[in-house]
Amino acid sequence: MTALAKAAPAFPALELETAPCPACADGGLQAFYALRGVPINSCILMHSREEALSWPRGDLRLCHCPACGFVTNTRFDRGLEYSGRYEETQAFSGTFNAFARDLARRLVDRWEVRDRTVLEIGCGKGEFLLELCQEGANRGIGVDPGYRPERTTSPLVSSGQVRFCRDFYASRHLEPEVDVVVCRHTLEHIAPVRELVEGLRRDLGGREDVLVFFEVPDILRVLREGAFWDLYHEHCSYFSPGSLARLFRGAGFEVLDLWLDYDEQYVMLVARPAPGPTTARLPLEDDRDELALAVQDFAGVTGEVLARWRGELEEAQAGGERPVLWGSGSKGVAFLSTLGGLPWLPWVVDINPHKQGKFMPGSGQEIVAPARLRERPPGLVVLMNPIYREEVQRDLDRLGLAPRLVAV
Repeated sequence: MTALAKAAPAFPALELETAPCPACADGGLQAFYALRGVPINSCILMHSREEALSWPRGDLRLCHCPACGFVTNTRFDRGLEYSGRYEETQAFSGTFNAFARDLARRLVDRWEVRDRTVLEIGCGKGEFLLELCQEGANRGIGVDPGYRPERTTSPLVSSGQVRFCRDFYASRHLEPEVDVVVCRHTLEHIAPVRELVEGLRRDLGGREDVLVFFEVPDILRVLREGAFWDLYHEHCSYFSPGSLARLFRGAGFEVLDLWLDYDEQYVMLVARPAPGPTTARLPLEDDRDELALAVQDFAGVTGEVLARWRGELEEAQAGGERPVLWGSGSKGVAFLSTLGGLPWLPWVVDINPHKQGKFMPGSGQEIVAPARLRERPPGLVVLMNPIYREEVQRDLDRLGLAPRLVAV
C-alpha cells in the first residue's frame, strides 16, 4: 500500500451533532466531513524534521448548520499556539501585496477611511494596517500575539502613528477614539464566533458611526470545488457570504456591503452598528439552499478530487517527474496530511525567507527557496493556490526551469 492510499477522510451521512451552532445557537448541526490525525497547527515554524513529524495532531469533524449556513469543526482544540513562531504572512508575494494595496485604497475611497483611528484585530505582522494608515493618513492600533516588532521598519511606527500590541484581542483594546475596526483572516480561527461579534457590538454601544470590515475565506467555494486542502484544524469557523452576514445582523449590525474578492476566494463584509434589527437585502445573503446542496454533494465532489490527485501524483512519481509542492502554508499542510503525508516528496517551496530551512508540520518535508530547485529540477510543480500561477511561472522561468505547473 502506498503512502497516498493511507489517507481516509470520512463523509458522515449528515449525522446529527449534539453541540449547538456557535453562530446562531441552533441545535441542528449536521456532520459531513471527518479526518483524524491532522497537525493542530499549520503555520508554526518547525525547526527540525523530528519536531515536524512529532507535532501534536487533532481531528476534523466539520458540521453544517442548516439554520444559518455556518460550518464549524466541533473537534477544534482551543489551546492552539499563536505566538511569534506563527508565520502566516503572505507579504512576500507581489500578487498578494498588490491585492492588499488595492483593497486599502478601496476602503479609504469608498468608505472615507481618512484621518481615522483604525483598530485591527488579528493584525498578523502588521502589513495591512500600515498600508491602510499610509493610504488614508490614519492612526493605527494592531493587536496580535504573533506580531514581530523587529520585522517592522515603517516610520509610522517610530513616529507613534501606528502601534502594536502582542496580545489576543479583548474589549480593552477597543479604545474610545477607535472609529474603524478591521479583522482579516482571524474570525475563522475563533470558535465562539457569536460571542466575539456580539461582544464587539456591545462594546461599541451607541457609536453607530464606527465602520467594521471583516474578511474570511469562502466555504461555499471550498465545498463546490471539493477543495480538501482548505480544510484544516486551525480553521474552526467557516463562512459563506450569507452566513457571515447573518452572524453580523443577528449580533446587531447593519451589513452595508458584501462581496467576494481575490479570485472569489475571500468573503468581504462592511457593517456598522445598528440601532435595532436589520433585514437581509444584499444579493449574496440568500445562500442557505446553495450551502445545503453543496454540503450534500461534498462527499461525491471531494471523492473525485482526491482520486484525481492520488492518480496524478502516483503517476508523476512513478514516471520520475520528482514532484514538489509550491506553498508551505495551511493549504500545503492540509494537502499533504489528507493524502497521507507523501513521504517520498522531498521539498515544499516557499518564497518567504522565514520559512526556508524549516519543515512541514506533520509530514516533515523541508521548506526550500525556489533557487534550491536547480539542484534537483522537478518535472511537476503542484501550486497550492492558482492565483499565484503567473508569479510562480515567472520565478521558474528566471531559474531556467520548465516543469509542468499544475494548480489545485
